[in-house]
Amino acid sequence: MTRVVLASGNAKKLDELRRILEPLVPGVEVLGLADVEPYDEPAETEPTFEGNALIKARTAAQVTGLPALADDSGICVDALNGMPGVLSARWSGVPKDQGGDAANNRLLLAQLADVPDERRGATFRCAMAFVLPDGTEVVEVGEMPGRVLREERGAGGFGYDPLFAAEGHEVSTAELSREDKDAISHRGRALRAIAPVVAEALTS
Repeated sequence: MTRVVLASGNAKKLDELRRILEPLVPGVEVLGLADVEPYDEPAETEPTFEGNALIKARTAAQVTGLPALADDSGICVDALNGMPGVLSARWSGVPKDQGGDAANNRLLLAQLADVPDERRGATFRCAMAFVLPDGTEVVEVGEMPGRVLREERGAGGFGYDPLFAAEGHEVSTAELSREDKDAISHRGRALRAIAPVVAEALTS
């Protein structure tokens, strides 16, 4: 069994990564932060998804001595000049464990209340970083274009999923099956792009 650590404490994100990565890298064991010795997570101080993903992956690889994956992702809304972007998870200022996802969604809906349907375009973007203890670094980016809906729909997914309909879909990403979402999601695309690098590193 080959191990890689995902630098995240988000159980839904970890489950999503396992679903996508395990078939692509047979025999891999994906650990989350709850599976390793606790450490102080670094501040996400970079202005780009790529920079923040690398900060997290570098720290995880250094502390655990294991190959590390980390992502930084968010929604970039056309009418908000690409915001929330890297601030997506803390857009409302409410901590995640205190209802941050719901507060973020309410704020985004309020900010777009007067924006007509044809100008509600948005893109989910994910940068996935893979860092080895020897300092090797790779970053891949995945995107899922679509639009922001006028109300929350569906109980699946997490974050802004209930507010987002991917290009070519009438339902929100929170209404898609896990398999259908994985096939088109920004994180799924980034993972599939980086999976061959992970497989080569872990089996060589």
